[in-house]
Amino acid sequence: MRVLVVQNFDSEGLGQIGAALVEAGADIDLRRPYCGEMLPHDSDAHDAMIVLGGAQNALDDEICPYFPELLDLTRDFAGKDRAVLGICLGSQLVARAFGGENRIGGASEFGWHKVSLTPAATADPVLAALPENFPIFEWHDDTFVLPENAVRLAGNEIAENQAFRIGRAVYGFQFHFEADRPMVRDWSTSFASLIAERHPDWGDRLDDEMARHGADADAAGLAIARAWVATI
Repeated sequence: MRVLVVQNFDSEGLGQIGAALVEAGADIDLRRPYCGEMLPHDSDAHDAMIVLGGAQNALDDEICPYFPELLDLTRDFAGKDRAVLGICLGSQLVARAFGGENRIGGASEFGWHKVSLTPAATADPVLAALPENFPIFEWHDDTFVLPENAVRLAGNEIAENQAFRIGRAVYGFQFHFEADRPMVRDWSTSFASLIAERHPDWGDRLDDEMARHGADADAAGLAIARAWVATI
């Protein structure tokens, strides 16, 4: 199993997805196109693709001139029935790839928030085993309108579209289910100045919020990661 991982920003790692891939014995091919690394021309050498998050928005082609190429690659994976996973910015790019409308701003969430599954999620192979409501880590300002052929799987009051599926195994997750407690703590250090600009009390809140929501969020995130890897 060979999995292409597209990283879009420093310190955006695989987290719990990485753990699930290691369990499955996957070969991980990490590409950082924002640093000038090349993307493959097609999906032929890979069984699945993961598109991680970043501080950019999904329409930032000027800042990230590789975005159009990444959209074509996403469609190629989907067209050959290969699994795709987009997280946060990645989910917004997957939505864009299939005709969804990106909405920049107006949907800001940071920290652990509750999301709710839709009735369609009860029959979904990745989310069926999850509780109807669970906390998960969020860090985004943007959202999107679903592509016409997408199945809505989760949402909340801030972002109606928190998870969706296209076809058999193309998934977008607005929330950071890969971000377990160690990753959140690492982000809180790595991005401390950025976080402080908008959430100056985060340092005081972190331990309490982590104690209240971290264990349940980690369990949900790992379950999602393992179930998505199984679709490969």
